[in-house]
Amino acid sequence: MNLEFCKSDDTMVGLLCVRLIIRNARTLKGKRRVIKSLKDRVKNNFNVSISETGVLDHCQYSSLGIAMVGNDKQYVNSTLSNLLNMFKGATSFELAGYHLEFMHSQS
Repeated sequence: MNLEFCKSDDTMVGLLCVRLIIRNARTLKGKRRVIKSLKDRVKNNFNVSISETGVLDHCQYSSLGIAMVGNDKQYVNSTLSNLLNMFKGATSFELAGYHLEFMHSQS
């Protein structure tokens, strides 16, 4: 079996980690409603994977991990930047911080 196609080095992974403040959430149920709505909106509008990754037990804080895989760093960067701009303009939560990084495959 020839696996030459696996020797490609054109795989780019973009990772965006965001910290959110949800000031109007008074309960974990309220927080989950906001986060679920956000995750659904992100999944419907962007070709990314998203998951709540931290601060699960506090009703006003959340950390999300968002990943995107592609073969063009410029495209991945553009998509994640557009997503970040959506977070910055949101009214149901406040963007408290973020970290964006890129990883290149090592074949």
